[in-house]
Amino acid sequence: MAKNLRLKLLLILGVVGLAVFAFYPPQQKVKLGLDLKGGVQLVLRVQTDDALKLETQTTADRLAELLKSKNVPVGAITVDSPTSFTVSGVPADKDAEFRNNLIEVETNYERGSGSGNAYTFSLRPNIVVQLREDTVNQALQTIERRVNELGVAEPVIARHTAADQIMVQLPGVTDVAHAKDIIRSTSLLELKQVEQGPFSDEAAARAAFANNIPPDLEILPGTIEAAPGQPAGTGFYVARRVPVVTGRDLRNARPTLDENNRPAVSFSLNQDGARKFGTFTQANIGRQLGIVLDKRIQSAPVIQSRIDDEGRITGNFTNQEAQDLSLKLRSGALPADLTYLEERTVGPSLGADSIRAGVMSAAGGLMLVTLFMLFYYKAAGINALVSIVVNLIILMGLMAYAGATMTLPGIAGFILTIGMGVDSNVLIFERIKEELATAKGVKQAVSAGFDRVLLTILDTHVASLISAALLFNFGTSAIRGFALTLTIGLLANVFTAYFVSRTMFEATLAGRNVQKLSI
Repeated sequence: MAKNLRLKLLLILGVVGLAVFAFYPPQQKVKLGLDLKGGVQLVLRVQTDDALKLETQTTADRLAELLKSKNVPVGAITVDSPTSFTVSGVPADKDAEFRNNLIEVETNYERGSGSGNAYTFSLRPNIVVQLREDTVNQALQTIERRVNELGVAEPVIARHTAADQIMVQLPGVTDVAHAKDIIRSTSLLELKQVEQGPFSDEAAARAAFANNIPPDLEILPGTIEAAPGQPAGTGFYVARRVPVVTGRDLRNARPTLDENNRPAVSFSLNQDGARKFGTFTQANIGRQLGIVLDKRIQSAPVIQSRIDDEGRITGNFTNQEAQDLSLKLRSGALPADLTYLEERTVGPSLGADSIRAGVMSAAGGLMLVTLFMLFYYKAAGINALVSIVVNLIILMGLMAYAGATMTLPGIAGFILTIGMGVDSNVLIFERIKEELATAKGVKQAVSAGFDRVLLTILDTHVASLISAALLFNFGTSAIRGFALTLTIGLLANVFTAYFVSRTMFEATLAGRNVQKLSI
């Protein structure tokens, strides 16, 4: 056997060996999608109006704080809609000074005059569009971080059909309620100064301020810590509306234990958050600090000394609740509420049935193709069978190396790859038969047939690759799985149909004086 031929055979065996190593054993190395492994698919809508309202409320609160510090009195600052707020009762002699303090506000808001000494501020249209887009993107990233920390293998988190919708696929997840709670929880952490409390009810909190709560304060429900072993109570606190630091200033969060060995959550702040928190705690020693989670005070400890970058959230937590809260805080707060539009659960048995049906379809298709090729092309049909099998092995190996997820449409891509392999072999065999008809020798006919059919094979495969690229770019996740499998199969088919098939012909004819080819 010629040295060149031995190198070709070794190359083919090496490629097949690497491919088998990549996907074997398949139950460990082949990643299955939701439709094959089972799990849950959720479609969520991001309530982007919540993010707009939060931005407007925060801007209004900051303006109120600024005007108070500049000694510019106003009547009231009220939020009219998610995108607008009104400042009323601006004194005529302070109007110029009031407008001088609007530089930051007017970056995002258009100022219009209202009736009397009032001004209306409306969020600029381009800022509205940008905030909605940023809100959905931030929600998507937050959900992705939370799902990754849940340990779900091969999740899919992507934009769905509408601009404010997100699709989440969680293969292998059985506790759907727990997963939904982790994904949907806002987990907005705020550290606020507590002015008074706790009170037994909201009416008592209002009575402490003569039923006239100042606009820079708010009443929040909260937990009243009890003695160890006793259930915690519920009360109400009056706290500053503007937080000292928020969850955006967090660096890390982890489950821990409090001084009574009860589950708690420790957190640390980033550099900017630590600076603000240190300044605040130093100036407010002896006062209460409210640790607010989703608009509820979890605890309100008294500040004993300056605190820079460490804190702890205590409450009636179980170990699981402390772990979940740590996860939510580490992943960041959702910028807006989520509503579930669709929930579709695929059981593991249904996924196994899909795998079984897909494998049987592929095996059945391969068997029928083999019978046809053996009947029509005789012994050369064995050559076609080997090249198609090698193609499928390489396809499996490349998908495993690339970390691609196998889905039901992907199995359809496998079956189509068999068809593409047959098509290429038919082109080659028919060209060889044409060359044999010109009275050429067998070896010359085989060599000429492969040489002259190469451009045709490349042409057909390039056209198919363009179609696959369009499907991958514009299709949904299921279509993309099909397009990815088809693309890898097409690339592998060029190698197997031309190189592997040709090498097998050369190995069969090497050192023999063959006068007739079984084709």
